[in-house]
Amino acid sequence: MKKNILKLLVAALVFSGCDVWITVSLLKSFRSYNADQTLAEVTLCVQTIPKDPAYYEDWLSALPERIGGSMALILGLAEDWTFYPAAASNPAVRQYWEDEQGSELFQKAQESVYYLVPYTAAHTIRLGGGEALQAYFLPILDDSGFDLSGAVMILVQTAQALQFERLLTNLALAAWVLFVTIMGVALLSRDPITGYSVIGLLFIAGVFIAYPLFEAFRLSFIDAGRFSLAIWQRTLSAESLTALWGSIKLGVITASVSTVIGFIFAFFTERTGARGKKIIGTLATMPVISPPFSLTLSIILLFGNNGLITHRLLGLDGVSIYGLGGLVLVQTISMFPIAYMTLSSVLRSLDSTIEDAALDLCASRLRTFCTITLPLALPGLLSAWLLVFTTSLSDFANPLLLAGSYRVLSVETYIEVTGRSNLGGGAALSLLLLMPTLTAFFAQRYWVNKKSVVTITGKPNTQLAELATKPVRIALSVFVWACIALIVALYSTIVAGCFVKNWGIDYTFTLSNISEALSRGRQAITSTVILAAAATPIAGLLAMIAAVIIVRRSFFGKKLLEVLLMTPFAVPGTLLGIAYILAFNKPPLLIVGTAAIIVINFVIRELPVGLETGAASLRQIDPAIEEAAQDLGADSSKVFTSVVLPLIRPAFLTSMSYTFVRSMTAVSAVIFLISAHWYHLTIQIYNFSENLRFGLASVLSTVLIIIVLAAFAVMQRAVKDKGLTAKHLSR
Repeated sequence: MKKNILKLLVAALVFSGCDVWITVSLLKSFRSYNADQTLAEVTLCVQTIPKDPAYYEDWLSALPERIGGSMALILGLAEDWTFYPAAASNPAVRQYWEDEQGSELFQKAQESVYYLVPYTAAHTIRLGGGEALQAYFLPILDDSGFDLSGAVMILVQTAQALQFERLLTNLALAAWVLFVTIMGVALLSRDPITGYSVIGLLFIAGVFIAYPLFEAFRLSFIDAGRFSLAIWQRTLSAESLTALWGSIKLGVITASVSTVIGFIFAFFTERTGARGKKIIGTLATMPVISPPFSLTLSIILLFGNNGLITHRLLGLDGVSIYGLGGLVLVQTISMFPIAYMTLSSVLRSLDSTIEDAALDLCASRLRTFCTITLPLALPGLLSAWLLVFTTSLSDFANPLLLAGSYRVLSVETYIEVTGRSNLGGGAALSLLLLMPTLTAFFAQRYWVNKKSVVTITGKPNTQLAELATKPVRIALSVFVWACIALIVALYSTIVAGCFVKNWGIDYTFTLSNISEALSRGRQAITSTVILAAAATPIAGLLAMIAAVIIVRRSFFGKKLLEVLLMTPFAVPGTLLGIAYILAFNKPPLLIVGTAAIIVINFVIRELPVGLETGAASLRQIDPAIEEAAQDLGADSSKVFTSVVLPLIRPAFLTSMSYTFVRSMTAVSAVIFLISAHWYHLTIQIYNFSENLRFGLASVLSTVLIIIVLAAFAVMQRAVKDKGLTAKHLSR
């Protein structure tokens, strides 16, 4: 170890010398080049100074456009060969001349100008404590071009040059840190691949999660350009706290109901011998395939005050879908697939050997379920509850349309940012949502870490005991198919909207919506598919790597990394989108307006789902399997690709599927990140819906659903199942 430490110190010292030499050389070259270019530009500009002093002011006013942000002082030449101020860009420049004309700088400048030689100040100056300025003194020649008629002092801003120099210095420092980190892991770590993975995850979390959120947090303390607590004083008012309680209440109810329904669906499809599982699984995931506001509009049109079912068919008056009840209904339908997709992989991965043993010992099916199956699935249940809870807190599309008088913090945040253009206030309101989310997160982690839920300790059992009796299967079947019928009815509304002029207003049959929507939405469709397809495999692999690191490895900063990776799901999309604009609209990562920032946002935004799903599956797998592979000579990468990844294939597929779906249907964050070249399909649908062109919105929503379903089929084939997770029911 001492020998390796000595090698690291020597390598770091050698690299430091090379790094400093290269950086200093580049800085010298840049400064020389920049000085020559600026002097040439200033010299050319001085040649345009008018001979008539009456036009000096016009020339001075046009100077900042010729040389960005520059100022000047034109000096006349008296008969005694002394200079006097003839015209100045502003009083500060004239005052600077009055105060410093006897200084060494001005003495050298005047001597140089007397000999018709331009002079560049050795050091920058500041006027009134402002930004640094580079001073240039140049002679003004008479008509003959050989005699001196005056001089001009031009002050040029150096902010861009200094910014580039800082960037170059920071890159050199970053290169040194990167080199030392790589060498340190290679020389000092027992498992370099794990070390590199941890460092990579920490880098991603720091740059794309912590840094943007820090920018948003910092903005919440800036009022009128200065540090202030005024924003937080307004944020912690009674109205905001009421909205926070409304969000927590809605989140708890939605998460609890959605988790129960998701578990019922997962148990029905994975642990019973019922038919039609593929159809149920496909239809159950439909709510996450479409934009959230399209499902909300369907519910309003069917069950609203003037809904097709409540008003026209049933003749119910005074029945309102708006408020807490309507929000719970919509969010439950929209979000229970999150719990279903998470719990489905958990129940499928269970090794039923213990259940079989309990049944062999004459335990009833109900007792076996309550004492074995449910406790083993409890980490997955808590993960599903947490994901739905955080999704409900950050959702603003559904409350924006259905909240009515019920106040939630996500809507208050959205209105603060988009309606009042108060980024600091919106950031402060959004940060309040982190408190309940982090509380739930730490509570869940505390409980999970106290329990052991390992069920796979060797070769996975391919048999699953069916615990549901016939009456239970019938009851589950009725409930599941009733929910499916509701989902089908809602999405039938969207499909039917493709063939009417405007659903809810004009029910005349038409086919014109299809051609018009496809024509106007072609660019949005293409861009959305490309962006989602790019984000999906990255997010899937990154989530599984993160899950392995979090569950299987111990290292300093593990808790911090886990919290950072889970944070994006708790942050409202509006805040994350604005935070990305604040963080990445300046060097060194100037990526606003590009496809990269949208793909990164998709990956980071949906990473917690894959992490939670993968972690829930990994906690059921005995680490001894991986240790056995390592004992046989497999390195970390081989263990991950050949052992871990096949065993957690359902979680991997769930992560990719969810990322693709959410990328295709994103609204809140992407609305701030799109550009003219990279548009998004959901924004196009939202614009059509906002303009009451529900027919066009229905067509694009249907196209979106078809694309996602096709992508699901492709991913099922691409991520081949080697049979390690295949299960068969035994009664």
